Amino acid sequence: MRAMNKKDRSERKRRVYIAMSGGVDSSVAAALLKKQGHGVVGVFMKPWQPKGTICLWEKDREDALRAAAVIGIPFKTWDFSREYKKSVTDYMIREYKAGRTPNPDVMCNKEIKFGSFLKKALKEGADHIATGHYVRLRRHNPNIRMNTNAPNSRHSDKFIDSHYELMQAKDKNKDQSYFLWTLTPEQLKYCLFPIGDYLKPDVRKLAKKFGLPNHAKKDSQGVCFIGPLDMKEFLKKYIKPKKGKIIYLPIRTNRPIDNRAGKMMGSHDGIYYYTIGQRHGLDIKAGAGPYYVIGKDIKNNIIYVGDDASAISDSAKISDINWISPVNLPAKFDVRVRYRAPLHKAMLSKDGKLKFSKPERAVTSGQSAVFYSRGQLIGGGIIL
Repeated sequence: MRAMNKKDRSERKRRVYIAMSGGVDSSVAAALLKKQGHGVVGVFMKPWQPKGTICLWEKDREDALRAAAVIGIPFKTWDFSREYKKSVTDYMIREYKAGRTPNPDVMCNKEIKFGSFLKKALKEGADHIATGHYVRLRRHNPNIRMNTNAPNSRHSDKFIDSHYELMQAKDKNKDQSYFLWTLTPEQLKYCLFPIGDYLKPDVRKLAKKFGLPNHAKKDSQGVCFIGPLDMKEFLKKYIKPKKGKIIYLPIRTNRPIDNRAGKMMGSHDGIYYYTIGQRHGLDIKAGAGPYYVIGKDIKNNIIYVGDDASAISDSAKISDINWISPVNLPAKFDVRVRYRAPLHKAMLSKDGKLKFSKPERAVTSGQSAVFYSRGQLIGGGIIL
């Protein structure tokens, strides 16, 4: 084995700022980076917290601090509560008011973790940032030309320093690539994802091996940094309740539903509190069912419901498309329209129309459609 020269050592030992949430995944990621010889700095990002909710971030910060102490790395706390409120929470409320279903975790990654956090870390002298996401990153092919020929794409015919392949995680049950489709090659060149090649049970074993005090901590649930949240009760603070009709229509969601006769099934207390595909929480008269929300008439304050067969679509329109890897449209992809939804084949045209090979259930305006090819995250966009 050849001796490591000065250049090899400088490339291997990097200054890495890692986002530590207090959970086991980011803690193990930090421990792995330290074991690899990097100069690791742990950072806890203080989130925005809704008034009247249980304050969880202080306990999470304590867990992150204790893990950093065991690993033996410096620890910082950065207050991003203002950025979170502006970029994530306000966005979420705007989308609900517009009758769409937002994806706060996507926006949190875009604006906070790979936005504010990345910028501040680089300003402080970091070579890379790292997170505990279950995803894999490959780097190769310098000076490749990216040409999407898509009019609503964020990239078009420009050179980038390297080509990056963002791959699904080894653990398909934990894969989080769905939430990372907004990332760009410019951001990815600074990113490290240390646990993408591990299964979740193995991550917990490593946490115990490293002596991390949070090795048995349960995975976080809920909205990004906020945690568990009763969305309906939260929205009532910003959007006033307004009763309206719930009408049953046995039609598909991508066919016109305005001005069609339907059967009155019950009433709702606010059209903005309900999302396409929603099944539970509907005040519907006893009967057959189950029923799903298949459409909303904002102007007339009507929620349309249907059975499972009527809650499907054969196409969708996609906007704000971002490409991580080079694409020539039209092209066929494996597409995921909801987190944990199965991948389905679909054709994307130059005008942003997505045509499914088989009808897809609960295609929801405001959610993300994410494109894959052989396990590689190619890009994504917002469903109109």
